[in-house]
Amino acid sequence: MQKYINKLKVFHELVMFQHSIFSLPFIFIAMIVAADGWFGFWLLFMGVLAAVSARNFAMGLNRYADRDIDSLNPRTVNRPNVDGRLDGYSILIFIFVNALVFIAVAYMINPLALYLSVPILVVLGSYSYFKRFSSLAHVVLGVSLGLAPIAGVVAVQASIPAWSVILSLGVVFWVAGFDLLYSLQDIEFDKKNNLYSIPSRYGADATLFIAALFHMLSVIFWALFAWVAGLGIFAFIAVILSAGMLAYEHKLVRHDFTKIDHAFFTVNGYLGIVFFVLIVLDRALS
Repeated sequence: MQKYINKLKVFHELVMFQHSIFSLPFIFIAMIVAADGWFGFWLLFMGVLAAVSARNFAMGLNRYADRDIDSLNPRTVNRPNVDGRLDGYSILIFIFVNALVFIAVAYMINPLALYLSVPILVVLGSYSYFKRFSSLAHVVLGVSLGLAPIAGVVAVQASIPAWSVILSLGVVFWVAGFDLLYSLQDIEFDKKNNLYSIPSRYGADATLFIAALFHMLSVIFWALFAWVAGLGIFAFIAVILSAGMLAYEHKLVRHDFTKIDHAFFTVNGYLGIVFFVLIVLDRALS
């Protein structure tokens, strides 16, 4: 039994299950707005399962594809995909199982979710290879997580209303912006290994500017989402607080690159939670 527990811990380290927190709040925001309130325990369970399996698929594929890169980078050399704790075959099984779970969940939700499940997996998987030939990898990651709100609203009402696309665009630029900041850690490594990140191609100052621009766009799209969806005061408070948290994130990183992890994981994690809580209040008190 202990053997299987240890193996689960290794897979946890491989994909960092807890980082699903970046996509989960916005899935449930979309579901709450689509249902105009509580959407039921069944869809809650399905939403969590879909989000976790999709992220496990994407992260597993990313770790599998990046074994050669991670083995050269001092920051990633101790990951399970590199140090021998997980072989390539085990990672491939993990990827395949999570893809099947995601498709099965989509099948149980509704036909539109099923039709979209495989294209979504293709988008999620494409990020793993973009950095090898295009600096747009940061945007592709943003699109991958930006699909979460659309998936949420499809689960509830089997359609894609305009407000869900606007919400998703906010998530796209939010994620692409904080991924740009995170990638500043590897700027010299990416240059040396000819990887197509924006920091390695255009430098730290340009990266900080583009990340700030992306986050400004996030705030604009989230404000438009609140307006188009006909939400109340708490939704706009969520937008204002998100803008403040993003500004704080940039302040942290701009003055000290050693605080990138804090900015990436802590600030962005709280942003999603705060946004979600305020949307719940908005719908509960409207």
